Amino acid sequence: MNPISFICIITGVMLNAGAQLLLKAGVNAVGHFEFTPANIVPIGFKIATQWPIIGGLACYVFSVVVWIVGLSRVDVSVAYPMLSLGYVVNAIAAWYLFGEILSLQRLVGIGIILIGVVVLTRA
Repeated sequence: MNPISFICIITGVMLNAGAQLLLKAGVNAVGHFEFTPANIVPIGFKIATQWPIIGGLACYVFSVVVWIVGLSRVDVSVAYPMLSLGYVVNAIAAWYLFGEILSLQRLVGIGIILIGVVVLTRA
């Protein structure tokens, strides 16, 4: 994989991960809610007007564009597994930003993902 291809793939992965984190920040601002017929519209409006939600959706759109550019340069059998790096980024960022737990089991899973990505990129 050449440097430009790698940059496209990693940028797509990071934008996708960033989108997830922004969506989480947006729903954290709204708080826990139950969907009922009476509150679908008010809660939907509240969610749709959160800046982190809007930013997260924009990151998704941009990530798709960058991802398409990356896919035009890299075999899908290499590019697609690289998306799993987003799990690693999100787990660490969620621990740092939201105080989520990084248990031993999660850390082992992150290690397995990283080993898998290394194996795939070396093949």
